[in-house]
Amino acid sequence: MKIEMENQEVTRYLRVYNYYKELILSEKLLPETKLPSIRKGAVQFQVSRTTMESAYLLLAAEGYIISRPQSGYYVTDIAKKQNRITELQKTRKLKKEADIQYDFASFGVDKESFQFELWRRYMKSALRKDERLLSYGEPQGELEFREVLCNYLREKRSVICTPDQIVVGAGVQSLLHILCPLLREREKIAFHNPNYMQGITVFEDYKFEITDDYKIAENGIYYITPSQMSRSGSVMNINERYALIKEAAEKNILLIEDDYNQEFRYFQKPAPSLQGLAAGKDVIYLGSFSKMLLPSIRMSFMVLSPDLQEQYERKKAFYNQTASKAEQIALTQFIRDGHLERQIRKSRKIHLAKANELAAAAKELWKGSCETQIEEAGFRVSLEFESRWSAAELTKKAKEMKIAVIPVGEADGRVKISLSTANVPVHAYREALEKIKEI
Repeated sequence: MKIEMENQEVTRYLRVYNYYKELILSEKLLPETKLPSIRKGAVQFQVSRTTMESAYLLLAAEGYIISRPQSGYYVTDIAKKQNRITELQKTRKLKKEADIQYDFASFGVDKESFQFELWRRYMKSALRKDERLLSYGEPQGELEFREVLCNYLREKRSVICTPDQIVVGAGVQSLLHILCPLLREREKIAFHNPNYMQGITVFEDYKFEITDDYKIAENGIYYITPSQMSRSGSVMNINERYALIKEAAEKNILLIEDDYNQEFRYFQKPAPSLQGLAAGKDVIYLGSFSKMLLPSIRMSFMVLSPDLQEQYERKKAFYNQTASKAEQIALTQFIRDGHLERQIRKSRKIHLAKANELAAAAKELWKGSCETQIEEAGFRVSLEFESRWSAAELTKKAKEMKIAVIPVGEADGRVKISLSTANVPVHAYREALEKIKEI
């Protein structure tokens, strides 16, 4: 106890917090163990009661202890749960590594494209804001983060909004759980991508009727990804966007614009958002930082239309913020200092170079009989070549050889697959492609 309390680099309440956190996670303090009262703890640690109470409140906020009225603070079973989750994650990781050697199907982030040390500096700065971290995050997201995000969306995506229209959450699914109750008057929803099960599942849970009819009836909802209209990354052009907005207005259709891939265009500037073209009316805009930064930074956002914003205002106090408050603080300054734009430019450059390398390797290996195309959006290259297998069959056989690919289709004795460049190093391209050709 004395050693921890002598660490002058950490504020007093955090020293107490770290001390108990370590004991709980190492299971030296078992579940249901009662901690000393605030008065006794203050005497033992030689700190004020306010400091002791702040440490306990932070431990309680993060689930390490629980307060029982008229009784005191008790250790929870968080250590057992976290240890089970850690073991499960390790097992899954080992299984995945054993199953797949060349993963061309995942959409992670190339480790060369992200400056981990830079991000650590911003996180350390955020974690020094002791007073702010003692309180729960704003249900809608930190105001300064929403202000910075609002300016960014206005400049880069032509989104028309105010900070009050933005709702922050940990992933798009968490935001859809907030959105669905606001859309009770609408009964049907069509998804442009019928394979987007994460979104479909949420709407099914709220009893919406899922339809495959893209020309949906009046008063329905259309969920669309205009910057990724197909597996090959095709983009909805400006005329198509205006036509969709016009049809939606005539039929009173609400558009949900998921613009998750908007920043990664290689050969042309991103088209203006549907939300901006519609002047912010009857379009819900969704975006995420997972691809721009790291998948583990679970930070997504939703721009509500003005009428839905009014409904949300009446309910928001009953929602908890799911995104990390510290990460919101860090990301605010990260964007202000221009690092987000530099990160995007660097990612584009690295992934375009990797895509060119992959396409060149395929052309050389197939000696011109393989058609290659660097896809318009994202980090993918499509390959089309002669094969007696369908795309699905080839994908299955590739998996047997520890290679993951994305099936696209087949026609006239030729098969088309798509390969993501994110998770496979350049030096491994040739060997992986040789195995695909062997199949």
